[in-house]
Formats: sequence, structure tokens, C-alpha cells
Amino acid sequence: MNTLDKIFNNTTNSPEEFAQQYTKYLSKLLQRLDSSSIAEFIEILLSAREDNRRIFFIGNGGSAATASHFANDIAIGTRCLDKPFNAVSLTDNIPVITAIANDDGYDEIFVQQLKTQFKSGDVVVAITASGNSKNIVKALQYAKSNDAVTVAILGFDGGTCRSLADTVIIAETPNGEYGPVEDIHMVLDHLIGAYLTRVVRS
Repeated sequence: MNTLDKIFNNTTNSPEEFAQQYTKYLSKLLQRLDSSSIAEFIEILLSAREDNRRIFFIGNGGSAATASHFANDIAIGTRCLDKPFNAVSLTDNIPVITAIANDDGYDEIFVQQLKTQFKSGDVVVAITASGNSKNIVKALQYAKSNDAVTVAILGFDGGTCRSLADTVIIAETPNGEYGPVEDIHMVLDHLIGAYLTRVVRS
């Protein structure tokens, strides 16, 4: 039984109690995050900006939405258009994704985009709760073999991606707790965006 089931069973179906316990649980998970890994990711982003390197975000499902949100908040939200963060989400071009998935399989949707856009030294950021999505694993393997800087933002036990990325940020939870993991990934987006917005103006 995962934590959310336990919370539900212990709150006698009360939505108010469930909300209170959910937020308490989320707070505990946030406290467990490795701040040094977050700082390392921030430094990677700042270095990419300084060197005019591209930053590619990838993810599936809810993590695809987070990838888009991250790219937006870093590229546009930081408001440093004189020297921008060149961040893009490879989840956003539906015609490209469906063409690759239809012709070559869903496992290829990110790696083929990287093959056409990626240059050595660019940054690839994988966002995945399980860390085991085949298209994410394949993209990270390609990135690492082509001199990318790789980051994995993960959940659960980190899965396969935990050993593939140079920098790992993980919200460790029991398997299947997608909601809390994806909540934390969005907090990371806003935390990092808030810092970058301020540091580039200082």
C-alpha cells in the first residue's frame, strides 16, 4: 500500500483531513531533497547560458507538461532576453512526435529529435517519475555517448535513469506515487526559475 492509500484510509474519507495529510506528506518529501544536486543543476543551466549551449527538456505525460513548463520558465520567464537561456522542450511539436512514433515507434520520439538538433556540449534534462521510460532511457544513452551534460529529475527509486545522468535530483517515494513526485518536480521548476531570474539580474 502506498502512502496516499494509507492517508486516505486514515482520514475516514474526509476531504479536509486528506488535504491536510497530503500537504504534510509533500512537505516531508521536499525536506528530503538534496539541495546540493539542485545547486549543481542550477550551475549547469548558468554555464549553458554563458556558453550559448542548448538545453533540451524531455518527459512523458505529466512530465511532458513539466518539461514544457520548465523550458518556458527558464527561456522566457527569466526575462534575460539580451543573453537568454536557450531552453526548449522536445515534447511540444506534436506533428514531429506523431510522425516519429508512427513511422519508427514511440521509443524514438526524443532520440530522433536530438539527432537533428543536438550538438556536443548541450544539456539534456530528462523528467520522469519512474526513470524507466524507454524513450527517455534511449535519449539519455544517446546524449551521454555524444558528450552531452545530462540531468535526470526523478521519482520512486530513480529507475534506470538514476545511473545514466551526470546530475540526479530525486523525489524518493514508493513506486506509483506519481502525484507527489510530479508536484515536487513543479516546485523544482519554480524554485530554480526564481533563483535564475534573480541571479542573472544581480
